[in-house]
Amino acid sequence: MLSYRHSFHAGNFADVLKHIVLVEILEHLVQKEAPFEYIDTHAGAGLFNLHSTHAKKLEEHTGGIGSLDAAQLPQLSCYFELVNGYNRGGTLKHYPGSPAFAQHFLRPQDRAWLYELHPEDYQSLRKNMQSNRKIRVEHEDGLKGMMAVVPPKSRRGLVLIDPSYEVKTEYDQVFDAINKAHKKFATGIYVLWYPVVERRQIDVLEKKFKMSGIKNIQRFELGVTADTKERGMTSSGLFVINPPWKLFDTMSAVLPVLAQQLGRSDGQFYKCDIIVEE
Repeated sequence: MLSYRHSFHAGNFADVLKHIVLVEILEHLVQKEAPFEYIDTHAGAGLFNLHSTHAKKLEEHTGGIGSLDAAQLPQLSCYFELVNGYNRGGTLKHYPGSPAFAQHFLRPQDRAWLYELHPEDYQSLRKNMQSNRKIRVEHEDGLKGMMAVVPPKSRRGLVLIDPSYEVKTEYDQVFDAINKAHKKFATGIYVLWYPVVERRQIDVLEKKFKMSGIKNIQRFELGVTADTKERGMTSSGLFVINPPWKLFDTMSAVLPVLAQQLGRSDGQFYKCDIIVEE
């Protein structure tokens, strides 16, 4: 299925959490001169116009990036600088996708592999990333693409897996893909994004990771309301395998503030925990 378009949801609270973690990891990777490779299995369009017809239909960014107070989040100065770089004059008009955040950190020795199946988003992604020869943009299944490029020659890498979960079988597919990729590239950093629409799905996914034999897994989740049986995403989170050593402390400080600023009711919450020890 290819009905999902991230342009309707760009800059929402889930994007904020995902990209904060992404930036923190990329900042860690560039501290060493050794090259790294970035793999984005569901890259999307790369950059989003928040004044577009799609974005204005739901205006989810108003409850995400549009609600953040940077002054209360000094730990995230790099994240805000990157977002502001796409918005001259103090007006929030554009929001960068994961490929745009990653592109900022790529050095001459680094490479990126971006995969997108939706034909329109693929064309937009190619256009938005065309200025960088270190970036490969592919119109194919990102999970298959990931398996083809791990382990990278550099032996240093970050894999972001950010599917739409249009069908429930995707939860099984992404776990199986990570499990197989980890056997080939055990030292890589893997970031799996998930939405909480039905908590049971996430509980099953968490249990699979705990039983997988994979070590060093952390979880960061932000809920803008309490879990509910009603339709819609109430929270989202990330499972991070082989996280940088400072990430847990940073997110422990940041998540309470994010919950306060982005929460929609008294039911807002966050999770910052170690799923499997190192």
